[in-house]
Amino acid sequence: MTKAQKFKLLIADDETSITTGLSAMLELEGYETETVNDGFAALECLDRDNFDLILVDLMMPGKTGLEILREVKERRLPMEVIIITGQGSIDTAVEAIKEGAYDYLTKPVDPKRIRSIVPKALEKQTLVKENKTLVAEKRKLEQKVKSLSRFEDMIGQDEKMQKVYGMINAVADTTANVFITGESGTGKELVARAIHTKSSRKSGPFIAVNCSAFPRDILENELFGHEKGAFTGAIKEKAGCFEMANNGTLFLDEIGEMPADTQSKLLRVLEERKFRRLGGTKEVEVDVRLVSATNRNVRTALAEGVLREDLYFRLSVMDIDLPPLRDRMSDLLLIADEFFDYFNRKNNKTIKRFSKSCIDAMQKYHWPGNIRELKNLVERAVILCQEEEVELQHLPRHIFFSPMQDSGDTIRLGKPLHEVEKEIIFKTLEQTNNNKTKAAQILGISLKTMHNKLNKYFIGDERD
Repeated sequence: MTKAQKFKLLIADDETSITTGLSAMLELEGYETETVNDGFAALECLDRDNFDLILVDLMMPGKTGLEILREVKERRLPMEVIIITGQGSIDTAVEAIKEGAYDYLTKPVDPKRIRSIVPKALEKQTLVKENKTLVAEKRKLEQKVKSLSRFEDMIGQDEKMQKVYGMINAVADTTANVFITGESGTGKELVARAIHTKSSRKSGPFIAVNCSAFPRDILENELFGHEKGAFTGAIKEKAGCFEMANNGTLFLDEIGEMPADTQSKLLRVLEERKFRRLGGTKEVEVDVRLVSATNRNVRTALAEGVLREDLYFRLSVMDIDLPPLRDRMSDLLLIADEFFDYFNRKNNKTIKRFSKSCIDAMQKYHWPGNIRELKNLVERAVILCQEEEVELQHLPRHIFFSPMQDSGDTIRLGKPLHEVEKEIIFKTLEQTNNNKTKAAQILGISLKTMHNKLNKYFIGDERD
């Protein structure tokens, strides 16, 4: 620390000779000083200005040095406190150090000691401030990284997801219908909601309908509504999803499961922007942005006639294909950590992390259920875990015994059963870093059984 650095010091003592002498000495050392003669005046200075260090008399009118120290600590002021005391109050000065004072000086103040102790106190304060700045910058950087990983309610930095985000941004504030493809659990509804949220229709309704959840008659009723008396039980008129989504967005999920005659009616609505309720004669006009999705292979669905070609071309002005989780594994831990934090809070847990073996298993797994499967797995693990880390025994067994893992951990058909058992036990021990207790828990056997089987295998190996 150099004298060129300008530090501001507050000197508080009821003896004017002390404040004057210390001020003159410290200003010669290159510091800026301010002096006061009672505790109340010292607090007023702390209220209106920032200081790097305060030298304060232990026994002072108004507020004592100990009270001022406590005030500094309570307010978390970024400054060090040095206590000035007479010989008879050294025990109290030592008590002040226990409460957070940097050090103490005894009267009469030794110039050599003051020239030694003040720079050291200021050096400590400088390091504390620099550390706080680094922590703040780290948090800011973490937030920036997190924000770059997020797009509305979606999480991912993978290049494939960045392309999806770009397409959403391009199409969101247009009138174009959007067709989303992707496996089950990839987040197709999240894409639809993002398109709605980023569009000029965001203040309007977002209505989602799963076409596979209803039989044909009920699906048409859901989409178009009905008039009173249209069928038995129709005791009053009911607006359908098209009416409810007016001036907003209608999301038709799993549209490949929609019956052919319903697809025909949907095509007419897209062409004319109007429809009739079931049992009605009056045409209802609507202004609806349509976003559709399917987990089917579109080419196959068109070839088989499951999806009408003319309807598909109406729905797919813009196509967005969502990648499966196995094709964006760089995002796995980002997404898992997000679910982990959420379920930790939801279940009032204080679990700290996933174990390394747990992370390794998740990274090797092929995730046929995609993001939805990952979410369910993390929720289950957090509920089951009673320790600081989520371990392998908190995961479903198929996660680390999947025959499709990239590691090549497959079981050859025709292999003797005792060899299969031996291989599974040894691989589980490898995953748990040879922790037999954890391996036994994962395999659902007792520790005694584990030891018995290991003894049998080792004896068998020796005979070979």
